[in-house]
Amino acid sequence: MNMRDLIPWGRGGNQTPSLFRDERANPFMALHHEVNRLFDEALHGFDPSLPGHLTGWPNVEISETEKEILVSADVPGLDEKDVEVLLSDDVLTIRGEKKSEVEDKKRQFSERFYGRFERQIPLGTEVESDKVQASFKNGVLTVTLPKSAEAQAKVKHITVNGKK
Repeated sequence: MNMRDLIPWGRGGNQTPSLFRDERANPFMALHHEVNRLFDEALHGFDPSLPGHLTGWPNVEISETEKEILVSADVPGLDEKDVEVLLSDDVLTIRGEKKSEVEDKKRQFSERFYGRFERQIPLGTEVESDKVQASFKNGVLTVTLPKSAEAQAKVKHITVNGKK
């Protein structure tokens, strides 16, 4: 559901009629209408699903076993020298920069992402920082984070019973 569907007044055009017959007669409604129009224009074209828009590029996949956490990040078009991996206070940070391969000033449209990126992933468990390994193959960065002995000891297996 779109947020606009919840608003009982229109934003111009032939949408839902206004609560007031004449918005010009009520200066507060006119101001309200103008502020909404400004926000609509400012956020027009903003798509948080695109890389670089708050969601955190690169896309990652995280899996966990009793002994380790495995983080895979898609970083197509980059080399291992373009990516930096840091571990501090049980937070894994993946950062780097993707540079444009060409200086094409005539380019009219591009959906490709260029620029600096940083992704922070809270691990939620202690890892053995001296045994962390990272590998890079075919545009996929894989970080293996072995859990500490204390973190492994905290794992408790719970038996699942069926219906009686």
